[in-house]
Amino acid sequence: MGIQLKKAGIESFTIFEKSERVGGTWWENQYPGAACDVPSHFYCYSFEPNPDWSRKFSPQPEIQRYLERTADKYGITPHIRFGTEIAGASFDERAAKWRVRTKQGEEIVVDVLVSGTGQLNRPFVPDLPGLADFEGKQFHSARWDASHDLTGKNVVVIGNGASAIQFIPKVAAVAKKLTILQRSANWVVPRGDYAYSERAKKLFRALPFVTRLYRYFFYWQLEKNYMAFAREGYWARWFHKGASMYLEAAVPDPEMRKKLTPDYRIGCKRILIDDDFYPALTRPNVEVVTSPIQRIVRDGVVTADGVHHPADTLILATGFRATSFLAPMQIEGLGGQKLEEVWRGGAEAHLGLTVAGFPNFFMMYGPNTNLGHNSIIFMIECQVNYALRCIQELAGRGLAYLDVKPEAMRKYNEDVQAELAKSAWAAGCKSWYKTASGKVTNNWSNFTVAYWWRTRRPDLSQFNLMPRRA
Repeated sequence: MGIQLKKAGIESFTIFEKSERVGGTWWENQYPGAACDVPSHFYCYSFEPNPDWSRKFSPQPEIQRYLERTADKYGITPHIRFGTEIAGASFDERAAKWRVRTKQGEEIVVDVLVSGTGQLNRPFVPDLPGLADFEGKQFHSARWDASHDLTGKNVVVIGNGASAIQFIPKVAAVAKKLTILQRSANWVVPRGDYAYSERAKKLFRALPFVTRLYRYFFYWQLEKNYMAFAREGYWARWFHKGASMYLEAAVPDPEMRKKLTPDYRIGCKRILIDDDFYPALTRPNVEVVTSPIQRIVRDGVVTADGVHHPADTLILATGFRATSFLAPMQIEGLGGQKLEEVWRGGAEAHLGLTVAGFPNFFMMYGPNTNLGHNSIIFMIECQVNYALRCIQELAGRGLAYLDVKPEAMRKYNEDVQAELAKSAWAAGCKSWYKTASGKVTNNWSNFTVAYWWRTRRPDLSQFNLMPRRA
């Protein structure tokens, strides 16, 4: 967003970052094996290709460096206030300004407010009985303690989602015993990762159009996978069969295979992509436990079947508070209405970007813009383009503010939810894609090309336009 503002000649902006470095999830998640599950040549900005990616799926440190390098190259770093967490913001209707409050008590007055907080940045720690009684080392995977050596330790991992399948192979290689407490199995498909040769990197550097073609190849390869998320159909059955065959080939033990076979159709939860997870589970020092947790004790975990699982280290791979979006920030719009109250039945927005009653407020990666099949970077670039055009209209038309109409937002979300009802995400399973009541609040309901088409320019007839007072 900052880069495109600068390109448009808008220099008066500040980015508030609660962490000490650029990178977001790629700064906060530094567990062993952390990597992206979208090919690197597509998991980067369209205007800043990187010919030097080391692998098809690059590891966390490399993505972190790319983001910092890009921020420096485009002169964004001086606009960032690091270590500054926002407590809330309220819209002053009379002045047509947002009053933004930091956790330190400072107030900043701005014309336009943009949220770039993401969906996966607040670790979820379940309320497990006895968790405070554990006397060993414990931490969440998103707050990994790199100073704690796991060599020769009895390690218990709670959870087996997208983060867990990446660090479990690394932990299994050094731990004395690794116990994985699994609430439900996940569908896993092979990653097919490989390293790029120096010859390939030279080619990408010498012929930028080849890099761009390679990027397009990944885009359309991933885009077609959306068809697998329909409730029924050939692609859904083909995807299910492929994942089942991979499980059967990778896990020869029928008892273990039974534990790892999900009881829901593929796509209802996030599909996991990895080459090393299943092989790690077949190691003699690894055990997968499906009995529910009864309580945590000082030296381990007791499951409902009465078995005590000893632990020196407890790792919580329990995900994030994904459906609460902007929490714990308090956002107040027109008439003092609170965003958390508006979203009591589940977060929603127009195009995932604007909310009726909250003027001059735009969200990146907002409600119903997450993907199960393609790169979120593509979606965010669409959102940046839309928000920037709105900001330019504000300036060009001399508007105090623009505010999406409630009826436009309602109609849009009715259409999105109707499409989602036909998808795998609405099938009968619990996932971070939806609220406790079952409303899918996180995922986009169509191909990404459909989202690009809808966000290529704002339709100002869907907004209330407030002229600036004399």
